[in-house]
Amino acid sequence: MIPISTHSTKPDVVQIYRAAVSDMEAVAAVLRDAFLEFKSLYTEAAYAETTPDLDTLRRRLAEGPIWVARLRGKIVGTISAVKKPNGIYVRSTAVLPSARGNRIAKMLLEEVESFAVSCRAERLCLRTTPFLHAAIHLYEDFGFRRTSEPPHDLFKTPLFTMEKKLQAP
Repeated sequence: MIPISTHSTKPDVVQIYRAAVSDMEAVAAVLRDAFLEFKSLYTEAAYAETTPDLDTLRRRLAEGPIWVARLRGKIVGTISAVKKPNGIYVRSTAVLPSARGNRIAKMLLEEVESFAVSCRAERLCLRTTPFLHAAIHLYEDFGFRRTSEPPHDLFKTPLFTMEKKLQAP
């Protein structure tokens, strides 16, 4: 498989790929391991939705693209996108704790933004929880801003929406 993009993070190279069905087990592991430290802050149902199982991820692959980031040959990050009438919905952004600090989440966001521009979308949107401070900071640095759009919870775990307006091509 040929990477969509390659980024050097000295001395390592991060490669971004469109995920295949065969990657879904690794994607599930990244989501589970990336959110494990926050598990106690989610309701059980919200955590299950945030860390979907293999079957759910396989179904999601049919809903829109999923990308993975490889570092030293191992999948260490993921992000996915779904086309919606009002833009591209970004979901399941995660990077393994051991791979954080390599700008991988930013690279994944750049991949989704490129996809959105190619789809002529006017905005990106995502939902996050108020306790994911590092993620919120990343999203804000990337140009996302909070909105008042619902929903405001995910199975009783607090939630808010963020959006990034895109330039018309």
